[in-house]
Amino acid sequence: MAQAPVPAEGADAEHELVDDAEAEEVESKPLILHPGDRGSEVVKLQRRLHAGRYYFGPVNGRYDEQTKFAVWALQKSRRMPVKGAVGPKEWSALERPLRRRPMVEGAPADRVEVNLSAQLLTVYRDRRPVLFSHISSGAQIPYCRNGHCGNAVTPTGDFRVYRRAPGWTTGPLGSMYNSLYIVGGIALHGSTKVPLRPASHGCVRLPMTTSKRLYQIVKIGEPVYVRGKIR
Repeated sequence: MAQAPVPAEGADAEHELVDDAEAEEVESKPLILHPGDRGSEVVKLQRRLHAGRYYFGPVNGRYDEQTKFAVWALQKSRRMPVKGAVGPKEWSALERPLRRRPMVEGAPADRVEVNLSAQLLTVYRDRRPVLFSHISSGAQIPYCRNGHCGNAVTPTGDFRVYRRAPGWTTGPLGSMYNSLYIVGGIALHGSTKVPLRPASHGCVRLPMTTSKRLYQIVKIGEPVYVRGKIR
């Protein structure tokens, strides 16, 4: 019977073993992704963000703006630095269930919570979070636009959705998408501009793809709790 070939001794064999070890180490490290990236790793990221209830857009392998907003929501919910890059900490967080106390103790099992301090919105169903969203709330400054003046403040308190306005609506202060009104003219709504800083006239802006999902699941009478302070 022929004997199995014996690897040659010397520098070449040692180099081959080192290369294999290095390749295995590189393969095991989570890939760092940035906005603008494309490919199968972005598909993996979008799928995990969707499973974690952070992302509700298409799984298209493009690290676009809506994907970035979902990453921001993940980072905010886990109290991580908010940035566009996705590294080992973000991948690890997506593998672990989120354990955190509700913002409002004794609140109904189905509700919306808006945390102004974290600039984060969370929807609960049967006491479990089913949607997390990065938001941009009131800018906390006086404003005058198209003859309408006021203070850009998102009020805190206990509210309920009293009116729904599907699609785009345009008023003196701008356009809103899939608006859920909670008090006066203050609404939770989708917007094409949802920066990291509070920037609205008082409404709670959400990313477009997330606002579509929010509008599907939040109905008239839904409790909405707004807490926190702008830092």
